[in-house]
Amino acid sequence: MATVVEISDPADPRLADYRDLRDVELRKHLEAEHGLFLAEGEKVVRRAVEGGFTPRSFLMAPRWLDGLADVLATTDAPCYVLSEALAEEVTGFHVHRGALASLERRALPSVAEVLADARSVLVLEELIDHTNVGAVFRSGAALGFDAVLLAPRCADPFYRRAIKVAMGAVFTMPWTRLPDWYDALPDLSAAGFTTVALTLAEDAVPIDEAVAGLDKVALVLGSEGHGLSPRWERSADRRAIIPMRQGIDSLNVAAASAVACYVTARR
Repeated sequence: MATVVEISDPADPRLADYRDLRDVELRKHLEAEHGLFLAEGEKVVRRAVEGGFTPRSFLMAPRWLDGLADVLATTDAPCYVLSEALAEEVTGFHVHRGALASLERRALPSVAEVLADARSVLVLEELIDHTNVGAVFRSGAALGFDAVLLAPRCADPFYRRAIKVAMGAVFTMPWTRLPDWYDALPDLSAAGFTTVALTLAEDAVPIDEAVAGLDKVALVLGSEGHGLSPRWERSADRRAIIPMRQGIDSLNVAAASAVACYVTARR
């Protein structure tokens, strides 16, 4: 069972995992160096532990102890308890969901391992916004996709905001990073997937037509700004568009992923 430790000093060195959570660059460096990630909120903390990730520690206000008692009973990690005001001083923001956990990262699986039992896959190229990455994971998990592949420069799905927006889907959805950006889509085609790129290209067809009758599909989404790179747009097996009206030609990538996943899941 977790050891409950009451903390009264926000400078306590045992709280190092939780400092300066608003500083994205600092957090990326710290979390990569120490092989950790943070989960925020009772539901997400619970899902992380239930997903088999090993806690390093917990941080919470006293009122959250009872609600997470069953989770704390499964580990020997320390649980640091402090007032909400002190928690805000440590983290740099109001922890309105009351609880945080620091957990150990795992080594990423290979692409072959992620694709082994998959029929519907999301492939993300250069999505740099953590919120969008989390939203894509959540949509994919909710609508029956089996895995996510990320290009090397995509935002980290285990960054706190991505995890929070995904509501823990990053813990259950198999994912990994692609080791080879240039030939990533041809490699997926060789593995038996039909790659369908969401794009405004002139030869793009409505998404329901592009995925109709396909067995294994890899749905390809580009960055928030310029969309897919010319290389990925050209090397996809098919190009698809979400038909729109009223002079709107595109959606935010998170919204587009939800629509495309819904259509693709029902192909």
